[in-house]
Amino acid sequence: MRVAAHGEGARSTVAGVSGPPTRRAYAVIRALLRPVWRSLPRRALAAGAALGLLIAGAPWLLSVSREGWPGLDVLRAAALAFGLGLAFLLDDPARHTTAAVPTRRPVRIGLRVAFAVPFAALWWTGALLLVPEDVRPPVGAVTLEAAAVAALALAGAAVVVRCTEAAEPGVAVAGVLLGTGLYAALLVPDRWALVVPVNDPRWGGAHDRWAGILVVAVVVGAAAWVEPLRRRTVLPVRR
Repeated sequence: MRVAAHGEGARSTVAGVSGPPTRRAYAVIRALLRPVWRSLPRRALAAGAALGLLIAGAPWLLSVSREGWPGLDVLRAAALAFGLGLAFLLDDPARHTTAAVPTRRPVRIGLRVAFAVPFAALWWTGALLLVPEDVRPPVGAVTLEAAAVAALALAGAAVVVRCTEAAEPGVAVAGVLLGTGLYAALLVPDRWALVVPVNDPRWGGAHDRWAGILVVAVVVGAAAWVEPLRRRTVLPVRR
């Protein structure tokens, strides 16, 4: 890195890009777009999305009557399936090579998430449209649940990347997310219930808890994005 300071006209040359900091940042991001896109685990993401849409559209395939259409259940299962795909978003077989590049980890992870967000929004819109309007659950509430599941998947992957040397944390994070989803559906005590029907008096309280989960997942995930000052291994890595 070469830094030339001349009063207010100071400019830096970092990684071969010179100019004001904002211009340098844009240039770095543009340079990273293609390699980050190529490194995305597109198969895992596509598999999770396809499975989720298949679940959401299953009542159509099975010719379920409108009276028996499980709109809320299929959307929850679809959100979990998509979350399992998102758990692989930070998988990077070349992680130990890219760790030496001058671009910081928050930028690299941020670009991956930036690619995933529009895709996730489009996918969720499609999943909602697969459920007929007259049996569709409250969109805001079920979207909050889906967002919390997605945030948990990304936060889990970010924590594993920060705390271990694992290059592909997706399988472990997906397993934990699936186990957590089953626990939330079957074993959580009634007073802390998260998976409740629309007409249940606990509906409002459950979504207060979903909102809390979303906030905690975002905060933990954002904190895990920051690259540690010292490389260390907190969790054992299987070889």
